[in-house]
Amino acid sequence: MNIAVLSGKGGTGKTTVSTNLAVTLGIDYVDLDVEEPNGFIFLNPLIKKQENVSVEYPVVDQSKCVLCGACAKVCQFHAMAKAGKEIVIFEKLCHDCGACQIVCKTNALSYAKRSIGTMELGTSGEITCYRGVLNVGEPMAVPVIRKVLKALPKENHLLDCPPGTSCNVVASLNHADAAILITEPTEFGLHDLKMAVELVKRYKIPYGIIINKDDGQDNLIKQYCQKNHISLFGVVPYSMEAAAFYSKGIMLYEDEFYKTIFNGIALRVQEAFL
Repeated sequence: MNIAVLSGKGGTGKTTVSTNLAVTLGIDYVDLDVEEPNGFIFLNPLIKKQENVSVEYPVVDQSKCVLCGACAKVCQFHAMAKAGKEIVIFEKLCHDCGACQIVCKTNALSYAKRSIGTMELGTSGEITCYRGVLNVGEPMAVPVIRKVLKALPKENHLLDCPPGTSCNVVASLNHADAAILITEPTEFGLHDLKMAVELVKRYKIPYGIIINKDDGQDNLIKQYCQKNHISLFGVVPYSMEAAAFYSKGIMLYEDEFYKTIFNGIALRVQEAFL
């Protein structure tokens, strides 16, 4: 079973919870937050494999091009434009759909490849770790996410998804059998949590919630879970000690207090999903 870990917003502690939960459950960790893949900072895996991730983009053969502009007209992503006596290509906007090549009547278009990131595989203790890393300045993360997901064997994985509810998250959820939503007890946390809940409902997969930086009160997140009959897998208390561990790249699971907390959360996750 693949368990996706989501957060409706950034900064909730999704990666902190994901890495510690992966170690607690003893399942492989997959960092799909390719624009900011911080999970390896905490797990510090021994890298055993790296692969380049590339995408294709159109190249114009000027000797064949008759400047009809059909390619630019058909492109839904505005990756091509007819400018004077040439067809201008905006490589980073291209989604490699192939429409431009189909409509070109003079066969003036071919495709070349360019690198947009890397995929890495390593081991940390007894778990295997995967991550995608998007190159700085690249606008499209989905090809890197798909590359990582395609490389996964058919075993249990914990998918540390991108924050929010964008197409990057949707690409990650396509491979999930269950979901854990990480939130914080604030109005912003609740607002974006509701969007994440609606997203996983569309996939009709079981899910539950973990509150990070919990204030120990009967807060608005706990009230929301109770009112909507949503499973609350547990809470991670707010503390300066946890922030100090995080700032040093230390796993919370290494501390006996937090180890007990994550063991309890892991037990409820196993009862619900595994």
